[in-house]
Amino acid sequence: MKTRRQAIILELIDKEPLHSQELLRRRLRQQGFDTTQATISRDITELGLVKRSGDGAYQRPGAEAQDPEAALTALERTSAEFLRSIERVQQLVIIRTGRGQAQVLAEALDRARLDDAVGTIAGDDTILVIARGARGAAALVKRLKEYTAE
Repeated sequence: MKTRRQAIILELIDKEPLHSQELLRRRLRQQGFDTTQATISRDITELGLVKRSGDGAYQRPGAEAQDPEAALTALERTSAEFLRSIERVQQLVIIRTGRGQAQVLAEALDRARLDDAVGTIAGDDTILVIARGARGAAALVKRLKEYTAE
């Protein structure tokens, strides 16, 4: 039952953009699977599904092409949505997000492959970005703040 349900989930996300667990639950119900949100959440984790940076729909891991322009657009969108505060200490940049949002923003930063950022480490609501130097960190802070300015 579980294997079949997870196979159907993969078919569904390949066919159409599904942006929420609730929408996925409805599609599964149409396929004859009456599941709970907790079951769907476990299935998503076990299948390693991730949210697409462009539109937030579920996808298989590694399915997203590395389009630099799309990556920068995704970074701008996720920064505007999730970035709560940003602070620089020498070549380190500390970014605060809401709970559970740091991973999404860190992935967008990594995919954007910004020249000033060497790499990221993300927790639940905090991201540590290591920049190439103090100037690079300052440039990164300025750029991300521009994304959040309304």
